[in-house]
Amino acid sequence: MAGWNADTAAGPVGAGTVTLVEGSSFCISAANGDIRPELPHGVFHEDTRILSGWTLAVNGLPLEPLTAETKEPYRALFIGRVPRADGYADSPLIVERLREVAAGMVEEVTVRNYSSEPVPCRVTVGVEADFADLFEVKEARVQRRWQEARGADGDSLIISAAWQDLRKAVLVRGRGGTATEGGLTYQLVVPGHGLWSTRLSAAPTGRQDVRRPARHGPSASDLRHQEWVSRIPRLQMTNRSIERTLRRSYDDLGALRITDPAHPERIVVAAGAPWFMTLFGRDSLWASEMALPVDPSLAVGTLQTLADRQGKVVDPRSEEEPGKILHEVRLGVSSGLALGGKSVYYGSVDATPQFVMGVGSVSRWGVDRDTIASLLPHADRALDWVRTYGDKDGDGFVEYSRLNDQGLINQGWKDSWDGINFADGTLAEPPIALCEVQALVYSAFLSRAWMAYDAGDAPLAAQLTAEAARLKKKFNEDFWLPERGYFAIALDGQKRPVDACASNMGQCLWHGIVDDDKVPLVAERLMSPEMFSGWGVRTLGADMGAYNPASYHNGSVWPHDNAIIAAGLMRYGFVEEAQRVATALLEAAEFSGGRLPELFCGFSREQVAEPVPYPTACSPQAWAATTPIMLITSLMRYDAHVSRGGFWMDPALPESYGNLHITNAPLAGSRITIDITGSEPTVQGLPEGLTFHREHRPWLTELISEAGLDAPGARDAG
Repeated sequence: MAGWNADTAAGPVGAGTVTLVEGSSFCISAANGDIRPELPHGVFHEDTRILSGWTLAVNGLPLEPLTAETKEPYRALFIGRVPRADGYADSPLIVERLREVAAGMVEEVTVRNYSSEPVPCRVTVGVEADFADLFEVKEARVQRRWQEARGADGDSLIISAAWQDLRKAVLVRGRGGTATEGGLTYQLVVPGHGLWSTRLSAAPTGRQDVRRPARHGPSASDLRHQEWVSRIPRLQMTNRSIERTLRRSYDDLGALRITDPAHPERIVVAAGAPWFMTLFGRDSLWASEMALPVDPSLAVGTLQTLADRQGKVVDPRSEEEPGKILHEVRLGVSSGLALGGKSVYYGSVDATPQFVMGVGSVSRWGVDRDTIASLLPHADRALDWVRTYGDKDGDGFVEYSRLNDQGLINQGWKDSWDGINFADGTLAEPPIALCEVQALVYSAFLSRAWMAYDAGDAPLAAQLTAEAARLKKKFNEDFWLPERGYFAIALDGQKRPVDACASNMGQCLWHGIVDDDKVPLVAERLMSPEMFSGWGVRTLGADMGAYNPASYHNGSVWPHDNAIIAAGLMRYGFVEEAQRVATALLEAAEFSGGRLPELFCGFSREQVAEPVPYPTACSPQAWAATTPIMLITSLMRYDAHVSRGGFWMDPALPESYGNLHITNAPLAGSRITIDITGSEPTVQGLPEGLTFHREHRPWLTELISEAGLDAPGARDAG
């Protein structure tokens, strides 16, 4: 996942950085709670930095950090101490900052005096607001200078700014303080063994509903969190570490939900904090697909919102084309500066077939027929894009080549400029046909075929099944490298196989496009020392020319990539390999408080005993948050096809995971309870008409074959 032009990577946010997130607002600060203007810190609301500086000092000294604990994704407690001016080690003054982010920020500051003598204190909070666009901050290129005006009145400071015809303002309040143009000041004496506290808030003007910290009763963020918890599964596991990771995933997924401003009832999944708190095509679709067993409504909201913004015209500036699904939506000012004045960018080759697959998935999980019926015309337009604009040269494969020199060079999930290369490290030249994109197209054809069959349209089902079978045959002929025993990552502009050994072929397993006779070689390669770091499968083999363990896509380990690979290994019966991948990722999560980051470096576990963080990884990030969910449900072989009257589960959880007890799991409008004890599953509360089967869910091609619409040798994704 990257911004519109991934050629510029995000600047490091610094060691010990704390990120809080709630909907489309987030806050990045140092370990002592300060927001430093010279770093990519800040409080952001709707892609604009409303605070660029927020520094607390006591008697002129910044706080020495002791700990920062994230209590919820949107709330943290920072504890620091005031250094002594005379240089003695221990200070009697401890400062607690309880911070919550919402449409702005609230902070409760408490100064505790652990000595018996009263201590006079001058507490100052320096405030800066540059109203920079998120992209300017991320890429360290804040150039636009707003005309700023500051007004201090009593305990309130308002900072307003103008740029061309735009006006923005932030209101800062500090109860009991004195506002100056530079911030807020408090003169006080903290009694011996006593404390002093105050409450500060900052909000974009027009949004003075910034929420209160928890000790004043539940805030709006708390209520939203409680509502989320009430509708998702509750789980207990013998393995407490994995249980903590799954619960952290649920919390992060809840915090990454944003609403479509035009349809507040629709909840969609933002891609990740801090830089991608917005709707993405690929990321939001994958995250909501992986989260289907937790909350199917996330996928529905994401699909409906993407359908509303489906491409209608050919526009090279935004790379829009009829039927195409967007890559990214932006809310801030310089979304327009990024690409010709557009707030929506379409430079993604995989979101469009993935959209069709997503519609198929929610239909299987029992979403109401009217919703599916409203999405089907969009799915058909997406398939029209696949056949025409997606396959411009008519060779049967979907390729990408950017339509303008500011778009993304690479438009699959590995969208860094150097992400697609040959074994010798040479960059592949577009148009590029990625292997996993063909697998997604295969899934899209079969997903739509089954929905057609479900609706009684046998001729359309047969046509789409035949298209899928042709693609599968051609894919296994043109992408397979027999002398190497693995699939090419892509075909380049001259139709040459791009022969690097990459993780992309592992994703192909999930879709079922790989011929059975080739799977053992693919599985062996994925688990080889060159590909498997001990913490997961690397994006690129360590024996490849472009390999760099500390790169974004050329040797790093991405959790979501591994979740899809593990599910693909399970699909073809490579259970032990899938268990190894899942266990490696879940063990990696232990080193970051149960939260998997967007990616980590690809250093071998033999060389470094814990996962090495990638400096600018997003955390929390949607498809990393949903990775533990997909890892566990894949090992459970947990699936549904409501229109077929079936719920399937045949668990193969490693012994070390222990027993699993899940309640309140959503299924077809009901709530079910699942127990797995020693790999023996039981299910209670299945809705009427659904039968529990202890096996894998039949693949759509098996069902299509039964229905007499057979496509020889095909398997499918959904």
